Amino acid sequence: MEVRIGIVPLPVHLLLLAVLAYFVASGKVPTEINMMIGVLAVLGFTCAELGQRIPVVNQIGGAAIFATFVPSYLVFHHLIPGTVVTAVTEFTKATNFLYLFIAAVIVGSILSMDRTVLIKGFLKLFVPMAAASIAAMLVGTAVGAALGLGARHTLLMIVIPVMAGGVGEGAIPLSIGYGQLWHQPQGEVFAQVLPPVMFGSLTAILLAGILNFLGRRFPHLSGDGRLQPGGNDDLTTQAEDAPIQVDVTHIAGAGLLVITLYLLGLICFQTFRLPAPVAMLLLAVLVKLAQAVPPQLQQGAYVVYQFFRRGVTYPLLFAIGVALTPWERLVAAFALPNLLTIVATVVTLVGTGFFVGRWIKLYPIDTAIVIACRAGQGGTGDVAILTAANRMQLMPFAQIATRIGGAITITLTLLWLAHSG
Repeated sequence: MEVRIGIVPLPVHLLLLAVLAYFVASGKVPTEINMMIGVLAVLGFTCAELGQRIPVVNQIGGAAIFATFVPSYLVFHHLIPGTVVTAVTEFTKATNFLYLFIAAVIVGSILSMDRTVLIKGFLKLFVPMAAASIAAMLVGTAVGAALGLGARHTLLMIVIPVMAGGVGEGAIPLSIGYGQLWHQPQGEVFAQVLPPVMFGSLTAILLAGILNFLGRRFPHLSGDGRLQPGGNDDLTTQAEDAPIQVDVTHIAGAGLLVITLYLLGLICFQTFRLPAPVAMLLLAVLVKLAQAVPPQLQQGAYVVYQFFRRGVTYPLLFAIGVALTPWERLVAAFALPNLLTIVATVVTLVGTGFFVGRWIKLYPIDTAIVIACRAGQGGTGDVAILTAANRMQLMPFAQIATRIGGAITITLTLLWLAHSG
C-alpha cells in the first residue's frame, strides 16, 4: 500500500484499472462523481507517473506535460475508448470542477503565505521584478511581431503565459479569463497558452544552471543564496514551516471561505465584467493584508491548497487534455517562431533581473535566479530552477516571484482586456 502511483496506492490503482476495464467492456461508463473521481485519478496519475519516470523530461515538468499532452494525443488518434472520452467530457463540462480547483489553488496559496514574508519579500524584489517583466514584455512582443506572429497575439498568447506563474495558478485561470472575455472555449485557449508555460520553464531551468556556473567563476557577483550583501535574507513561510495544528472544522471552514470568495468573484464578473479569477484573487489579497482571517483558518486554507495541488492537479489536467484540449492546437503552438519568442522573453527577463539587481546593490546572479522563477512552471518549476542553480534557500523569494508576480501579471492583463475589449 505504500508503493504509490502518484498518490494512489498500487493495489488501489490496479483495482481501479480493473473496475474501469469492466465498465468499458459493459459499454457504459457512468458519469456520476464517484466513478469520475476514480477514472480521472487512475488515468491522470498514470500519465503523470510516466512523465516523472523519464530522465531529463522529469526535470522540466514532465508530469504536467504527460498528464495534458498524452490524453490529448490519445483522443486525437482514437486510442482511448469512446465511452471513457464521452464520460470524461460530459462530466468535465457539466460540473465545471475546474473552477473549484482554481478557487482552492488561488485563494489557498495567497492565504497560506506568511504576511510578513509577502510584504518584505515583495518590497525587496519589486524593482528588479517590475523592470524585468516590462523589459521581457517589450522584447518578447517585438521579437514575435518581427517573426510575423503579430504584436497582440505575441503578447497575450506567448509572453504573458510565460510569466503567468505556471499551470494551475497561471495557464488555467488565464485561459478561463480569456475564454470569458473573448467568448471562446476555454480548452482551445488553454491548448495555446500551455506550451509557452512549458517551454518557458525549460528555458529558465537552463539559464539557472548557466547562472550557477557563472557564480562559481565570478564569486563577487554571487551571494550563494543571499540577495544582498550583509543582509539577513532568512525569509520563512510560517504556514509551510510550522506544524499544522488545525482540526477538521478549520479545514472545512477554509474550504467554504474559498468557495465564498469565488462566488463573490462571480458576482463581480456579472456586475462589473471583472473576470472572476481576478476578482477572487484581489479579494484574497485584501483579506490577507487586512489580517481578516485567523491563523488556524489560514493553516486550514494551506491544507485545502495542498490537497488540491497534490491530489487534483493531474486528474484535472487529464480531464482538460481529454475534454477540452485539441491535439492539433497544441502541436501548432510549438512552431519555431513561438519558441524563439519564448527564449527571447525569458533571456530578457533573466538578463534584466541581473543588471537591475546589480544596480540596486543586490547580488546580480542570485537576483537573476529568483527573477527566472517568473517563467517557472509554478511550484514544480521553482524547485527545478533552484535545484539547477543550487540555491534552494531562495525558495521564499522564488514563491513571491512566481505566485505574486504571476498573479499581478494575470490580473493586470485581464483588467486591461476587460476595459479595452
